[in-house]
Amino acid sequence: MVILYLYIFQFCLMPQCVTLWRSGMESPACSLKLPDVIDEFDYFQDGDLIIGGVLTLRSKIEYLGLPEEKTYSSSVRYYVNLLAFLYAIDNINQDPDILPNITLGFHLYDSWLEPKKGVQSVLQILSGPNGTVPNYSCKGQGKLAGVIGDQYSSTTIPIAQILGLYKYTQVSYGATDYSLSDRLLYPHVFRTVQNDHVCYFGIAKLVKHFGWNWVGILFSDDDTGETEAQILKRHLASQEICVAFEKRITVNYAAMDQWTDTLHKINCKVLILCGSFTSNAQTYIIEYSQINKNFILILPPAWTSEKIKSITFYLSFITSLHFKFFDLQILRNTSLFDDDLLSKRPQVQLLLDDLIVTSYNITSTQNGKNIYFQNFTTSSQTLIRFTLSMSGRQTLYGESLQVYFAVEAMAEAIHYFTKINRSFNINRFKQLHKYMKQIKHPFKIADRMTFFDDNGEFPFQYTIANRMVSLASTPPKSYIDVGLYTPWAKEEDQIHIDPNKIIWNQGNNKKLESRCADTCLPGSRKKQGSSIHSCCYGCVPCSEGQISNTTDSENCMKCPDEAFPNEMKDRCVPKLVEFLSYTDDPIVGVFSAVSILCCLLTGLILGIFIHHQDTPIVKANNRDLSYLLLVSIMLSFLCVFLFLGHPVDVTCMLRVTSFGVIFSVAVSSLLAKSIMVCIAFKATKPGSHWRKWMGAKLPNSIICVFSLVQVIICVTWLSISPPFQDRDIHSYQGKIIIQCNEGSVIGFYSVLGYLGLLAAVSFIIAFLARTLPDSFNEAKYITFSMLVFCSVWIAMIPAYLSTRGKYMVAVEVFAIMASSSGLLGCIFFPKGYIILFRPDLNTKTYIH
Repeated sequence: MVILYLYIFQFCLMPQCVTLWRSGMESPACSLKLPDVIDEFDYFQDGDLIIGGVLTLRSKIEYLGLPEEKTYSSSVRYYVNLLAFLYAIDNINQDPDILPNITLGFHLYDSWLEPKKGVQSVLQILSGPNGTVPNYSCKGQGKLAGVIGDQYSSTTIPIAQILGLYKYTQVSYGATDYSLSDRLLYPHVFRTVQNDHVCYFGIAKLVKHFGWNWVGILFSDDDTGETEAQILKRHLASQEICVAFEKRITVNYAAMDQWTDTLHKINCKVLILCGSFTSNAQTYIIEYSQINKNFILILPPAWTSEKIKSITFYLSFITSLHFKFFDLQILRNTSLFDDDLLSKRPQVQLLLDDLIVTSYNITSTQNGKNIYFQNFTTSSQTLIRFTLSMSGRQTLYGESLQVYFAVEAMAEAIHYFTKINRSFNINRFKQLHKYMKQIKHPFKIADRMTFFDDNGEFPFQYTIANRMVSLASTPPKSYIDVGLYTPWAKEEDQIHIDPNKIIWNQGNNKKLESRCADTCLPGSRKKQGSSIHSCCYGCVPCSEGQISNTTDSENCMKCPDEAFPNEMKDRCVPKLVEFLSYTDDPIVGVFSAVSILCCLLTGLILGIFIHHQDTPIVKANNRDLSYLLLVSIMLSFLCVFLFLGHPVDVTCMLRVTSFGVIFSVAVSSLLAKSIMVCIAFKATKPGSHWRKWMGAKLPNSIICVFSLVQVIICVTWLSISPPFQDRDIHSYQGKIIIQCNEGSVIGFYSVLGYLGLLAAVSFIIAFLARTLPDSFNEAKYITFSMLVFCSVWIAMIPAYLSTRGKYMVAVEVFAIMASSSGLLGCIFFPKGYIILFRPDLNTKTYIH
C-alpha cells in the first residue's frame, strides 16, 4: 500500500508540482517547507558516473525548556566522515583494477540532521547540479548510479522513500531502524551497519551478563526513540530483566519534575539511553546523578564517544558501558589530512570553518554563522587540536570506516555491473541492487565471507567500551575497550568481557548492583506474586528434601533418591548406606563372637552327652531327642550370620525361613519330650494302655509332623511372595537402609505365629507335667525354658515394630540368640552340671 501511494505521488502529483513551479504559482499541495539553515553545503565533482551523497555534517540543538532557542553544531566525526567519502572516491579513481577507464564523480549535500532537508538534498541530486525539480533531471544523460547516506534513520528513511520511486540503490552508513530490513518495502536500501534489534539484544545480554535485572530507559522524543525503546524492552524481557522506568527526553520541566519524584521511590543503578542522540539528555543524567551517586550508563552505537562527552561534561563522576562499531584495524595508511588534498577542496574548508567557530567561539567571516553559533559552547577546548593531530595517526574508525565501506561497496557493485552492461543508461542502474547482493567482501579485506546479508546489512562485531569520567582523576577521562559482542556466535560465546578492565567507581571499584530485590541465595527460591514486576520478589527456603544450587532459582529441585540436601540446602550429598556391617558396626563383632562361642559351647555339650551317652541322666527321656535339640540350638546360633552383613536376595529368603524351621524342630523336640514325660508317668501303672506309646516312634512322629507344617508354610511363602533385598530411602533423611523386605507380611507373621503356637503348647504341657513325682523331672526345666523362650519373643514384637534399619535386625538377632541360649541353659546346663561335677547323682536310683 505504501509503495502504491509513492507511485501515485511520483506519476500524478510531481508533474503538477513541476508545472506550478514553472509558472511561478504557489500551491499548498506542493509546498515543501524547508528548514532554515545557515548556508548550503553543495559539493559537486563531475565524472563518468556520479555517486550521490547525503551526509550529516551539522546538526541542530534545542535547549531544554526553550524549544524556540536553536543552535547548530558541527563535529570532528562529521568532518572525518566527509574526508572518508572523498578519500574513498579518490582511492577508487586511482586504482586501475576498479572501474578502469571510468571516473567516479560525486554530488554531496548536508542533511543537517533534518528529514525535510534530507528530502530536499536528494531531490537536488536527482535533478542535477543546476536546479531542484521533482521528477525531472537537467542532465542530458543519466549519470547517477546510487546514493550514499544518511547516518541517522530519521533522515535515511524519507530519502529511501524518494529513491525507491526511481529504484536507485542507497547505502546508509549509520541508520539502524529495523523497518529498513524489510526487503519488500526497501529492496534497494543497504547498510554498512546492523539494525537496532542486533545491538539492543546485545545490550540485554550485557545486562544479563552482569546480573542486573532492574534498569531504567531514557529515549529520545521522536519515533526512533519510541521504536528503539520498545525493541529494547522486548529483548530485556526475554532475558528476565525488568524496566524500573522509561522516560521520554522532552524539553519540559514539568515532565522532569514528575520523573524526579519517581526516581526517589526506586533504586535503579543502570540507565540505558536509546533513540536518536539529543543533548537534552544531559539535564536528565545530571538530575539522575543527584539521586544515584554511582550508576552505570549503557549506550548504543548511535551515542558516539564525542556525544557522550558533551552530555557528561558537567558530572563529577560517571562510568559508562558503550556499544560501538568494531574497528577492523584496516586502512591505517590513509592520507585523509594531506594538505594537498585539502587545498584542492574548498568546500571542505568551509566545514572546517564551522568546527573552528563552534570550538573557539571566534567570529566567522560569514556573519550569518555568528548568529547561530554565538550561544554554542564546546565540551572540549582541545577539539580542533585533536582533529589536526589525527593527521599523524592517519586512521579511519567508527562511522568514517562505515562511510568508506559504503562507497567501496557501491563502487564494487558498479564494477560488476559495467562488466555486463556497457551502456550507462539510467534505467539500467535500477538493477544495481542485484549486484550489491553479489559482493562477497570489500576490497582489500579477504577475511569476510559476505558483505551484505539477506537484510541488506553488514554483519560485524561490536566493541564494548568502558568510559570513566572523573574530574578528580588524572587524566580526567579514560576510554578503554573491555569486551566484544559477536551476534553470530553461539549464545554462550556472544558476550566476552574482561571485568578487570572496568572502572566501576572511585572507591573500592566494586561492581555496582542494580536489582529490584535481593538475590535469592542457593538454598532458597523466588516467591512470586509480591509485585507487578517479575524481578521484584521475596525469597523462601526450599522445602524439606529439596535444594537450589543457583541464585534466584525459580523452583527448588528434589534430590535424587540416593542423596539428600545438606544443611544449607544448596547441594545434594550422598546418603549413608546403613546395614549391619562387619567393618563399621562394633555390635556385629559382638554378635558374631557370642554366636560362635555359644555354638562351640553347644557343640561341647553335645560331645559331652555323646561321651556319656550310656549314663542314666543322658538316657533318661530319650537321648536322641536331646541330640536333635542340641543340633537345632547349634544351627540357630549359626543362622545369626544370615542376618549380618550386606543383605542380598538369597540371604533375605534364608534368614527367616531357616530360623523358623530350626526353631520349629527345636520346639517340636521339647513338645515331644513333654508329651513323653506325661506318657511315661501314666505307663508306670499296671495294665495301662499308655505303654504301647512308649518308644521312639511317637516322638519322632511329633517332630516330623509339626516341623513339616512349618516347612509347608515357608515353601508357600517363598513360592508366592518371597523376601527380597530392599532400599528404604524414606525412613531417614540422610540414610539409605539396606534391608530385607518380607515380601508377604502374612507369610512372615505366619512363620512367627506358628512358632509361637508350638511354644505355647509345649509350655502348657510341660507346665502340667512339672509336678510329676520324679527325682529328675525334665518337665520342670522344659517349662522354664519355654517361659524364657516365649518371654523373649513376646518382648521382641513391640521392639521389632518400633525400630528401623539395622537396629530392627539387631533386635531379631538378639531374640534368636537369647531364646537359643535360654533353651540351652535351662535344659542342658543342669544335666551337664551333674555329668561333670556331680557324677554321684548320675545313677538310676537318683533319676527315678
